[in-house]
Amino acid sequence: MHSYVIPPLLRGLSALSGLLTKAEAHCAEHSIKPEAILDFRLYPDMLTFTRQVQLTCDFAARLPARLCVDEMPSFPDTEASFAELQARIGKVKAYVEGYTPERLVGAETRSLILKQRAGEMTLTGLDMATLYSMPQFYFHLTTAYDILRHNGVPLGKRDYMGV
Repeated sequence: MHSYVIPPLLRGLSALSGLLTKAEAHCAEHSIKPEAILDFRLYPDMLTFTRQVQLTCDFAARLPARLCVDEMPSFPDTEASFAELQARIGKVKAYVEGYTPERLVGAETRSLILKQRAGEMTLTGLDMATLYSMPQFYFHLTTAYDILRHNGVPLGKRDYMGV
């Protein structure tokens, strides 16, 4: 499970950090107030760029915690700048890096309960990772990328892939 979960999460978080670096440079180069991007949403009923970054981090941190039945980490949603978002990404990366292969032994078959507004679901660790948490992680990472591209930040697939 470690191979399927931890390296992709870390790579995605590193890519997200790179996206923020390019977005901040784009704002400085074009005299754009950072809030114009931080508060931007693709459509009125969608979440802002800042919230997309926060949720990407939340899904990254919560997946290994869920798989190991650890207490869920909590990160207050107080970020209001690129620097604060970068700090959050750094904290989450450090947290995720703490999950060794040994910690995740047997996690794929562990029975886990996912509590949502609509009720509870029981999933195996493998299903939690592949059918819920990783898709959520990539959805919010992709939406953050899309917001930046929509706002003219010069990004490509390599930036998204973190290579």
